[in-house]
Amino acid sequence: MLILPRAILFDMDGTITRPALDFPSLKAEMGIGERPILEALAEMSGHERKAAEAILHRHEKHAADESELNEGAEDLLAWLNQRHMPMALITRNSRASVQTVLANHGLIFDTLITREDGRFKPHPEPLLQACEKLKVAPKDAWMVGDGIYDVEAGVAAGIRSVWVSHGRDRTFQAQPWKTVTGLPDLTTILKNCLIE
Repeated sequence: MLILPRAILFDMDGTITRPALDFPSLKAEMGIGERPILEALAEMSGHERKAAEAILHRHEKHAADESELNEGAEDLLAWLNQRHMPMALITRNSRASVQTVLANHGLIFDTLITREDGRFKPHPEPLLQACEKLKVAPKDAWMVGDGIYDVEAGVAAGIRSVWVSHGRDRTFQAQPWKTVTGLPDLTTILKNCLIE
């Protein structure tokens, strides 16, 4: 029987909210090919970087303004809040876009970690930082996300990773601890956990 985690770390886009960013058109407009966005930005400097960041911020703002919660997100977060479960939101997005999403949907997390806070997923540092802020050991937390970086970061941090597949096949090597189709499945798993 599973034991209820002492904290849950969530990804935002595609996990708490429905995927809203059109990555192919965003990357095309930024002129970075297939490279990951933040890694490509880190290689730029001066005017080129400013122009690319402006494109990214515009796309993120639009996605945040139009954001919708994923199915089951409201019920899951309400249940976790009732249990006073410490929760973090960890995203490669900007803090401004995260604040917009939280305000639009009335969401509250104990800790927010965005790309402005240092290293970002798939590096384990933001997850470990969240655990430290929430005062839980990594082994007692779960990382919940729909992307490869969420699973890779969780594995690297020694945190149980729950991959939200949305019915997709896994095409990456990193092995999640558990796979759920959507957030309602995660809620069911949590409700069936034993409490320490």
